[in-house]
Order: sequence, then C-alpha cells, then structure tokens
Amino acid sequence: MADAPLLSARGITRRFGGLAAVNGVSVDLWQGRIQAVIGPNGAGKSTLTNLLSGDLAPSGGTLHLGGREVTGWNAERIARQGLGRSYQKTNIFLPFTVRENVRLAAQAREPQQPWNPLRWWRDTRDAHKNRATRARWERAIELSGLQNRLDAVAGAISHGEQRQLEIAMTLATEPRVLLLDEPLAGMGAAEAERIVALLQRLKAAHAMMLVEHDMDAVFVLADHLTVMVNGEVIAGGAPAAVRANAQVQAAYLGEE
Repeated sequence: MADAPLLSARGITRRFGGLAAVNGVSVDLWQGRIQAVIGPNGAGKSTLTNLLSGDLAPSGGTLHLGGREVTGWNAERIARQGLGRSYQKTNIFLPFTVRENVRLAAQAREPQQPWNPLRWWRDTRDAHKNRATRARWERAIELSGLQNRLDAVAGAISHGEQRQLEIAMTLATEPRVLLLDEPLAGMGAAEAERIVALLQRLKAAHAMMLVEHDMDAVFVLADHLTVMVNGEVIAGGAPAAVRANAQVQAAYLGEE
C-alpha cells in the first residue's frame, strides 16, 4: 500500500439551495484498497462520487488527488490527473465494437493538440498506428477480460459485458483512482461474480471507491466501509465492525 492516499477529501459538502446533499464528508482512497460507500437511496452516495470526480463542484471542503489539490477542477481536468469513473447508467458507444469503444477511450489520454475539424476522424482512423495508444487499449481489454469479444458490437453484448466494457474504457485512460457507481446493478449472479473477480484483479494497482447496493459483493470486496444517511457519514471502519453497528443496522442493513 502507498504511504499516502491517492485521493483525499476533507469536509466535502454540496448544497442545493437549503438542502445539503453531502455534508462534511471526508474520505481517503489508498492504492491496494477498496473503499465501499453504502446507504439507503437518497443518502448522497452518487452526489459524493460526482464531487470526487469533478462532475459537480463542491460548496465546501477540499479535494487532493495524487498529492495535488484539485478542489473545484472540472471532470476532464481531474481525469487527466489520474482519476477514472463509471456511472450508474452504462456509458458506452452502442453502435461501435468493443475494440472501437476502448480504442477511443485510449485516444482521450493523448495530449491535446490545436483544434482541427478533421482531427477526430484522422485520430480514429490512425490510432492503431500509435504504439502507446494501442498498448493502452490492448492492456485495458486484457485486464477487463474481453479479449474474446473484440469485434462484438457493444449494443449486442450482455449487460454484464457492457459493464466490463465501461470499466475497460476507464482503464484505457490509465487512472490510478477508480470510482465505480453501482457496477453490479441489474446483474444476475454469474455476471456479478465476473465483475467481482475483475475488481479483485484491479485492486492491487488502483485505489478504488465502490458505491453498491449488492451487500454480498460489498462484504466480499471492501477493505473499508463508509455508511451515509441523509448526506452525512454515520459510521465507518472495517466491514465486520460496520456490520455489527446497531445504528447502521437500524438505518440501512435492517434489524435482525
């Protein structure tokens, strides 16, 4: 494990008018460790993810990524600092093949050049000639376990494979921090097991935060749990300790 967290948020807050959707939340993400955030619907979990990724600007608090303060940075700038994320709704190019989706994501990692109206097509056509880009998308596909689905159209593969593809696209940008928002949503048991195995493979080289309602998967994967209710943290710690917490049982896991 690294000597310092790769991502550190302190007192992160987001207000919408008089409502604090996230109120003073602090979280540290370490390489080699999976942090799970759980809580009932409306607890602020996805809003927290959006704040950490730059999709939302915080109303208060600070955010550091890779030792650098990134508070208030937009999502693109934070991504270039080494953060990747997935969304509740699968975010892929359905008409394109698996290979094309991941290749386009790898291209996004390339340094930006002066704007040219023909550049996007030229880059798409010639990306395979760029060794660094090719190495990124090939490695991402291998890590995600989609080697045998390269030429499959994204809109025709299973829901679980689409989630794998989204993670592969995220990996193609070479992030050090991964934020995964309900990656197991809507999956059957076999597909969920495949994604759990994928996340376990990715753990050593990344710091990860997982927002998930599948509690069986959470307790298999998580090294540390944070429980949110009404925008605030009510408990945090090792999974076994959190599971035994009476306040957590009453608020979320349910009384026995």
